[in-house]
Amino acid sequence: MVKSRAELMVDRLRALQASTSDIEASAIVSVDGLIMASALPASVEEDRVSAMSAAMLSLGERIAGELGRGLLNQVYVRGSHGYVLLMSVGEDAVLTVLAHEGAKLGLVFLDMRRAAKDLAVLL
Repeated sequence: MVKSRAELMVDRLRALQASTSDIEASAIVSVDGLIMASALPASVEEDRVSAMSAAMLSLGERIAGELGRGLLNQVYVRGSHGYVLLMSVGEDAVLTVLAHEGAKLGLVFLDMRRAAKDLAVLL
């Protein structure tokens, strides 16, 4: 049986999470704020994650552009219990990752870039 595009994206998200114990959850979200695929725990509302991810990416792009910082590469939010990391996937989507408080961000961003490249092909 041939897997759908959404199933292939979920598989890639799960592989991303398996690559490091620092990543708790992940999702691919359209720039319009719709979930395309996710590997989020049941306690996390997909709709809220997708809407907030799209809004943060849009705001980050505006800030980077208007303040002369060039094209947006990534956005990250650090909270007392960990990180929310966002990275563009092509022009139409964003990869959102929830990472633990003590995460090794360099490795997480490296894994995210690799996943984003693979996910862009699936889009």
